[in-house]
Parts: sequence; structure tokens; C-alpha cells
Amino acid sequence: MAYPGYGQPPPPDQQFLWNIFQKVDKDRSGAISSDELQQALSNGTWTPFNPETVRLMIGMFDRDQSGTINFQEFGALWKYIQEWQTTFRSYDRDNSGSIDQSELKTALTNFGYRLSDRFYGLLIRKFDRTGSGNIAFDDFIQCCVVIQTLTNSFKAYDTNRSGWIRISYEQFLMLVFSLKA
Repeated sequence: MAYPGYGQPPPPDQQFLWNIFQKVDKDRSGAISSDELQQALSNGTWTPFNPETVRLMIGMFDRDQSGTINFQEFGALWKYIQEWQTTFRSYDRDNSGSIDQSELKTALTNFGYRLSDRFYGLLIRKFDRTGSGNIAFDDFIQCCVVIQTLTNSFKAYDTNRSGWIRISYEQFLMLVFSLKA
């Protein structure tokens, strides 16, 4: 398959990324589907990457709304995943390959969130797919992205930055359903 947009080999600075893209694009369609991305990603636990996290990432980087990731979109997705790996490893203090409640609290506190221990317990229960009391890499990404998305939605209503909002029931439903994209 030719490098998209060039009809010739990719520039040297893109060769590494192009090689990875070709390995992930199993059907040689020129785009990466959710299934291909899920099969290519590893969360370090020998279990499939969380399909919800894959869907979230495809949605974030699919600029042309095709439902897949082309090579240009893949570059940004690759960088995003690398940054999350670095972040995850920096908070996985015991190098267990997962984030426990204390490590999650440290991470989110460093991201600027001030939440109760009770809420961190809820996050662990919500994003721990294995019931181990820990969150794997893929679930950590999903947890952080969901918290950020909810925070941004909350801030849109918290115009005076008091930490409180007052919304109608329909506004609440609109908010919830718009987040489920």
C-alpha cells in the first residue's frame, strides 16, 4: 500500500509511524477500524483493550467522521497513546501494571481534581473491569477522559465558578445524553 497522498515512500520522519499504521491496518483498507485498533493495543493484562476506551479514542481522533482512523489521524492518536503510557507508568508507583485507589487519587489530584476518598472508591468500582480493586491502562484512560468530559460539561453551567450549578431536569438529560455520543 502506498503512503497516502504521496504515491511514494513516506518521508523519513514518518516511516516509523507508517510501519506501525500498516501493521494495525490488517485489512489494508487505508484506515484503522475499532476492531483493528483494539487488537493492536495492549493494556498489559493479557486481556483485550476495553472496547469503550477504543470507541472513545476513535471518536476523539476521527476528524473526517468516517468511523475509522486514517494515517493523518493516526499520528495524533499514536502521540496521545504514548503520552497516556508515560502518565500511567509515572503513577503506577509499585510497577504492578495497574493503578490502585491511592495511585488514582495521586494522579487525579495532580491533574487538579479535589475529590473525596469515597468518590475514588466509586471510580475504582466503575472502571475496574476485573474486580481486582485496580484499574488497567485502558480503563485508566477511559476514567480520566470521562472525568475531563464531565468536568468540561459542568464548567459550561458553572459560569460564576462557584462549584455549584442549578439546572432543570431537561438540561440534565440533555447534558447526560450529549456526553454519551
